[in-house]
Amino acid sequence: MSTYLYELPTTGAISFGDFCVDTTASNSYASHIAEATQARANLRGVLKVTKRTGTDDKDYLRLIKVLDDYLPYLHGIMACVVSGDIRLKSEPQFSWRTTLSAHLFHMSPRIALASLHADLASSLLTYAFALSNFARVTVASLGSYEYDRAISEIERKAKDEKLNFAVTMLCRASGIFTYVSEKVLLDWDKGEGASVRPPDLRKEVNAALAKMALADAQTLAIRKFLSKSAYDNAISPGPPLPKSHPSIPLIFKFHLECVSLYSSARALAMTLGSTRPSSSSSNPDSNAEVCVELRRYLADASAFHTALAHKWLGVDAGESGVHEKGGEAVAWLLWAKKELEDMKESGLGIAAGRDREKRGRKGRVADELESVGVFLAHYKKINDSLTFQPVPKQQDLQARIPTGILAVHAKPYTPPSPAFGPGSVEHARLQTETLTLEHDDSSGDEALASTTSPRTYAGAGSYF
Repeated sequence: MSTYLYELPTTGAISFGDFCVDTTASNSYASHIAEATQARANLRGVLKVTKRTGTDDKDYLRLIKVLDDYLPYLHGIMACVVSGDIRLKSEPQFSWRTTLSAHLFHMSPRIALASLHADLASSLLTYAFALSNFARVTVASLGSYEYDRAISEIERKAKDEKLNFAVTMLCRASGIFTYVSEKVLLDWDKGEGASVRPPDLRKEVNAALAKMALADAQTLAIRKFLSKSAYDNAISPGPPLPKSHPSIPLIFKFHLECVSLYSSARALAMTLGSTRPSSSSSNPDSNAEVCVELRRYLADASAFHTALAHKWLGVDAGESGVHEKGGEAVAWLLWAKKELEDMKESGLGIAAGRDREKRGRKGRVADELESVGVFLAHYKKINDSLTFQPVPKQQDLQARIPTGILAVHAKPYTPPSPAFGPGSVEHARLQTETLTLEHDDSSGDEALASTTSPRTYAGAGSYF
């Protein structure tokens, strides 16, 4: 299954010079304030271009680089405001389009957000969206390489590395979502108290996105884990498994962890819809739910990985070599088959609104359904003719499902050093130079005092 495709937001123009006043005696930060305005204008321009560009032609790497340029300036202004080097004449208003809210006619409204923390949260959210979409584009460019019999070992390993790069991008995105949820939004609350915000800037939603990005990364890691065996098994799929096949218990535990992550993410995302609407709020996004595309994606992904976990639990039982597990293997695979058939009939991914994505998801379900059928036919034949073990009921299997494990971990986000002001490299250098000059001056004073003081000798001050 393909990873989630985010709609990128856009933002309105703003000049930091309109509300930032440099309070330093030498007007040290005037040029930096102008540079911050330019960096944000560049971000706005790239987002507008990206909005008008087709899905296949969007330059996510350029957007990531522009955000890398802008964020240090925003951190610089925030650091100077805290230190008092910059004073705010008025509360800044940043306008952003919300893209995760459920709206009639799928319109993304532009809303005004007060405070520098609002712009930081929105910029970081955009950063994580861009990383996720960049990972998606990278994966799409690979095709189904692991099933290509004409591919060389060198080419396959090179594509494995590209797949691993996409995993890294998603792990970074997960770390950013977590940072927004646990740090930026909490700091925003401390500064101004909890204000009415769209779903995009709610702690629960960002925590859900962090889990979803990590689950997407784990999904790709499973694919990489199986790439060599998929290549070796392409001619004759099904049992017996090739020698290159990795540990089966690891596979179903990886899938079970994906189920846990996607289910938890969906539960967090659904919390907004369960809250009672507030009639006093004038913000159209204050009571909005998370968009149906995201909620459906999480439900589909959870169901799909549940079926795959059951498939591999069945294969593990069938390949264990223990005759008493023949009936268990059939039971797991029958369960997986039913789940995949239900997904196929219900039109998996139909809510995504993207025909190509819908076809891709349905194709993956059909492929897995065929694979399950091959394993089921093999193990059922053995059980019906050799082992004659009873087939357990589904409720009996439920108690045997183990706990999942993570194959990858989120990469914690570390904010960049401010481009100027307290915490910046320039500020640290100036402080070091000042301390050095002060030390040199004090050393010079001590030397001067020692040269002007009268010399002493043995018996000085004594009279005989």
